[in-house]
Amino acid sequence: MTQIRLQVARTALTIILTVYGLCASAQDWKSEKKVNVLFGLTQPLLAKGFNIEGNYIHDRLIFDYSHGVSLDFAGTSATADLRRQHLAVHIPWTTGLGIGYRIREWLNLRVEPKWHKFELYYDGEPQNAANKITSYNTFSLGLGLYGAYSPFKHKANFLSGLLISPSVRFWPTITSTLKDDEFSYFNKHTNTMESHQSLDPGIGFTPLVVNISIGYSFSVKNKSNMK
Repeated sequence: MTQIRLQVARTALTIILTVYGLCASAQDWKSEKKVNVLFGLTQPLLAKGFNIEGNYIHDRLIFDYSHGVSLDFAGTSATADLRRQHLAVHIPWTTGLGIGYRIREWLNLRVEPKWHKFELYYDGEPQNAANKITSYNTFSLGLGLYGAYSPFKHKANFLSGLLISPSVRFWPTITSTLKDDEFSYFNKHTNTMESHQSLDPGIGFTPLVVNISIGYSFSVKNKSNMK
């Protein structure tokens, strides 16, 4: 009987320690400190451009900076009205910050102020100063919902830091440098006066932005843990 009691006690202790360890492990993400470096896939695949994003994670807070360059939209990637006016849109840069809260280890919500520069050209013409129809800047302010998936998280090698981050963002334009957010000009293809309203930075020049980024996550060691 004594042996049975000892075995039961050992089993119970093992279960308690295992559950405690799992719970502690599940809470580790709430106190971790990491730096992520990510590269967007939508920009090179759909807009012939480039985007880089950096995150700093401090416990449940996340801070980010992202910068995109040389995005081009014309033909099927432009809106019907832009195609009617034979216009191509070049975005030399789009940049901004974000601050957010980690709802789960794999999910966070951010508030994001962003700045964008738009340039208009006739489609098919060289994009230089002589051919530029107009250019303007916009400011958008919105929310972003981000995922964070580490497919090799439990590997004990460099693969553990690989990160995939899908995102859905809503960035409405708050203001632009265009007077009344509109520009009028004489279009040489339609032979009439045309108007162009400031664009949003997302899909089809709407506020909706969808992307998938890939990159690497680096753990930040505390000095106390390095001693």
